[in-house]
Amino acid sequence: MKERYYSLDVFRGATVALMILVNNPGNWDFIFAPLDHAPWHGCTPTDLVFPFFLFAVGNALSFVVPSWANLSTKQVLLKIGKRTLLIFCIGVFLNWCPFYKWDGVMLLPKPWSTVRIMGVLQRIALCYGIAAWVVYRFTSKNTFLLCMVLLLGYWFVSFSLGQAGDPYSLQGYFGTAIDQSILGSNHLYKGEGVPFDPEGIASLPAAVVQVMLGFFVGQLIQQNGKNHQMLSKLLIVGCVLVFTGYMWDYVYPITKKTWTSSYTIYTSGLAIIGLALLIYNLEFSNQTYRWSKFFDVFGKNPLFIFVLSGFLPRVLALFRWVDHLDENNHPVFTSPFNWFYLHVCKNTAADLRIGSLVYALVMIAFYWSIVYFLDKKRIYIKV
Repeated sequence: MKERYYSLDVFRGATVALMILVNNPGNWDFIFAPLDHAPWHGCTPTDLVFPFFLFAVGNALSFVVPSWANLSTKQVLLKIGKRTLLIFCIGVFLNWCPFYKWDGVMLLPKPWSTVRIMGVLQRIALCYGIAAWVVYRFTSKNTFLLCMVLLLGYWFVSFSLGQAGDPYSLQGYFGTAIDQSILGSNHLYKGEGVPFDPEGIASLPAAVVQVMLGFFVGQLIQQNGKNHQMLSKLLIVGCVLVFTGYMWDYVYPITKKTWTSSYTIYTSGLAIIGLALLIYNLEFSNQTYRWSKFFDVFGKNPLFIFVLSGFLPRVLALFRWVDHLDENNHPVFTSPFNWFYLHVCKNTAADLRIGSLVYALVMIAFYWSIVYFLDKKRIYIKV
């Protein structure tokens, strides 16, 4: 009988809650620095959220893989393939929906030719699919060796194929040309001012390793049980990885947007330390707290609530009306969520960053009420 690790649910739930928080500010122009991504090199608290979730995916995978021993290889690969394809397609759907957009005063179809193909869910899908296949087909030793090859190989390729003298910059990153040739410039993210995708194909190897490291930690926890020896191992491994990633940063900068190998190592170390602290506070005391219960319900319907938090604002943005006239007597339109920010949250303080944060916190409370209701009804939407 497997031991239940409540701390893993809380860890996953906290990560999902933070993903919703940083993705839903009232105004993207007014954000406190810790709630924004690093401009390029570096790592803010926001830059920890996505790798922590991939790490949690690996943790969960370690509890599932043993059950595959009773299945045929075909059945396992079918399970992995279906889940990978479903999550990937949901991500593409989320990028395309609601299939229409406002162009001035006209509502026009959103053509497929402009839809971004990659994204957060797509990366989760591919990382899960590749990592699940690897840990199923290979021994732990060979999987660990593969992790080293992927991290060192990605570093070598980034340096050797990148722009001479500046291979780790936006302009010098080798992966952009690969993404453009495979996906097409029109299907890439444009948030950096040029076609560049932070969840592109070239940076996938290091992100896959993030999942596999989470898998190893999940195995370690299960094999050692709830004891101080296990906790000590976690803290030592976490500290070693943080130190390694920090030192690696001097020659291979920690960069979320290209998911550098140093970023994978550094953030995995922090994830392990954070998980160890949760285990100490929750598992060793056998207690639950108000804060842990809050995050726990997010962890029980993680992908569903993340998808809803992206889908709902897009759909509601189609319903708009004239809010006021600007200085040139032109109509300024608003929509339900935008109206709430402008007329409620924005006025909470003179510092507009506070109003933007208040809106994000209200959104967290709103989505929490949904997952809380689902949990009370014992409704768990699996993907």
